[in-house]
Amino acid sequence: MNEYYELSDGFQIPKIGFGTFSMHGSHCTRVVEQALTTGYRLIDTAVMYENEGAVGRAIKNSSVPRDQITLTSKLPGRYHGYQSALSCIEESAARLGVDYLDLYLIHWPNPKQDKYVEAWQALIDAQKTGLIRSIGVSNFLPEYIDRLEQETGILPVVNQVELHPNFNQEEQRTYNASKSIITEAWSPLGRAIDILEHPVLKEIAQRYNKSIPQIILRWDLQIGVVPIPKAAHISRQKNNLEIFDFELKEEDMQLILSLSKEDGRLKQQHPATFSEV
Repeated sequence: MNEYYELSDGFQIPKIGFGTFSMHGSHCTRVVEQALTTGYRLIDTAVMYENEGAVGRAIKNSSVPRDQITLTSKLPGRYHGYQSALSCIEESAARLGVDYLDLYLIHWPNPKQDKYVEAWQALIDAQKTGLIRSIGVSNFLPEYIDRLEQETGILPVVNQVELHPNFNQEEQRTYNASKSIITEAWSPLGRAIDILEHPVLKEIAQRYNKSIPQIILRWDLQIGVVPIPKAAHISRQKNNLEIFDFELKEEDMQLILSLSKEDGRLKQQHPATFSEV
């Protein structure tokens, strides 16, 4: 069911993931278990989400072998210091109940704090010890990634950013591709009902006899992006996976690309100014 991209470090990543933002406790465990049963193999969490324990229980309860699951978590801003970052990664693994993390990201660059290079060095060293398989970033602008490369010689393999039809991140995607960095999309469906009612998307969906979420997620695939949708209900989980049996025509791709706005961010969380604690 899943298709895969090869990361620049040689590992593979599914072309669609499953998001867990705002899910907690036994509800989160049930939903993630269900997602694994449905066919998702990339599970995305973060220290900030406060649900690593619940996600870990789902993975333990699941019949899917651990080596078939790509498990992602993210380092929050308050742990950007080198030693605290290493400790945080160890705590993530402990809460998740795993021996290693497949992918670990710096959640936000927090440029005013200016410790993201230090945090990156911690991820590099945790990778060397086997605690992390692949290392990446989230919400990093090109200038921050350039600095990581200049100061450590190591580029991230993934950059997870806000990306949806109202904010398609064309410049960021082009930059990421130039550095062989896979772009992941958080909030690919916009976290807002208005995008699911957009007349252009409705018209395209009718042409392909697909749902609007399926059209958006297929568009993500065709621009080379890994979407990470969240869905609590099994019908929507299945719906979001059924995107590998059709292809959008170029004119429809261009129509969707034309919907992007300069101020399309959902919460105006610009990486240059936003600070995550």
